[in-house]
Amino acid sequence: VQLQASGGGLVQAGGSLRLSCAASGGTFSTYAMGWFRQSTGKERQFVAAISRNGDLKYADSVKGRFTISRDNAKSTVYLQMNSLKPEEMAVYYCAARISSPYTNTYSVGARYSYWGQGTQVTVSS
Repeated sequence: VQLQASGGGLVQAGGSLRLSCAASGGTFSTYAMGWFRQSTGKERQFVAAISRNGDLKYADSVKGRFTISRDNAKSTVYLQMNSLKPEEMAVYYCAARISSPYTNTYSVGARYSYWGQGTQVTVSS
């Protein structure tokens, strides 16, 4: 499975961006998809995930502001980010894994088998 993330850019604090991640080479509808982010000098951080059945999981810090969704017909997962904060500036990565009913494992990056190249999100204050 190959993943191609896009949609990053420069936005002012309080602004919005929508990230996209297009998948190829696998059966997209069978995978759970996740978004992670990593800031310079910090560990990779879970952001959001969606199962093959549409079950959602979010990091507490983004609940109510970020929305993950998927379009199986387009083999694409999205991350709508609203009210962005300067501390959320990072490289955002999409990832894919075998779907599971246990969404509590979706925040664990090691459970994901495939990763995209990342897209930079810069939030100015």
